[in-house]
Amino acid sequence: MSVIYVLLTISIIVAVGFFIAFIMAVKKGQYDDSYTPSVRMLFEDELVKETSEKTILTKKDQ
Repeated sequence: MSVIYVLLTISIIVAVGFFIAFIMAVKKGQYDDSYTPSVRMLFEDELVKETSEKTILTKKDQ
């Protein structure tokens, strides 16, 4: 029964460690992405055109 308490304590310590590492990464801006939204806006029309051209080509082939 004492093994369960030891494993529970170790798992809580590991979970707290990962949580602290995640908070530090967020504060340092590791997950900030300021480039992709601006580029996505520029290439969004091309993605729509490609899919519509593919559907047109497949409809003509049928």
